[in-house]
Amino acid sequence: MRPTSIASASSGLIPPGLRRRAAALDLSVYRAVTRVRSPRTTPAIRLYSRLGEHGLLWFAVGAAGMAADRRNRARWRRATVSVLTAQLTSSAIKLAIGRPRPVIDSLPHLISTPTGLSFPSSHASGSFAAARAYSPLLGAGPLYAAATSMALSRIHLGVHYPSDVAAGAALGTVVGSFGR
Repeated sequence: MRPTSIASASSGLIPPGLRRRAAALDLSVYRAVTRVRSPRTTPAIRLYSRLGEHGLLWFAVGAAGMAADRRNRARWRRATVSVLTAQLTSSAIKLAIGRPRPVIDSLPHLISTPTGLSFPSSHASGSFAAARAYSPLLGAGPLYAAATSMALSRIHLGVHYPSDVAAGAALGTVVGSFGR
């Protein structure tokens, strides 16, 4: 099956040759990541990815921060609202673009998803918004490691192309900047 490239959604804006190369690169990276699947690690990756569904993990971090850090409660609230904003914005863009999730016969999805839409990755959007917004309160290193792991889990599980994740990470970083 031929993958649906994000470049095809904007066919009038991107030259055909560049669109083909972008789609080929997207598919190549997707195949490389999904080929390293292991029956030993996939259950843990699936569990971690489920924690990111609708930003659940990141809202829990924000709620815990608001409860435990009274002095910075307003900062935690603003940061958590930015995560919510990233999630909602990502969902709206996903509906507007309408890019379907990858469907490649030899690489099945390893997790169910609430929708069949792929671009941008809301897991990546929420995770990178949280990393950006929460980092002044918790430190950047572990947050960005967690966000990157969450985003890559979606490719590993076969439900996002790398361009979905990259766009989600960029969106989350921008929106998360407003929560700092």
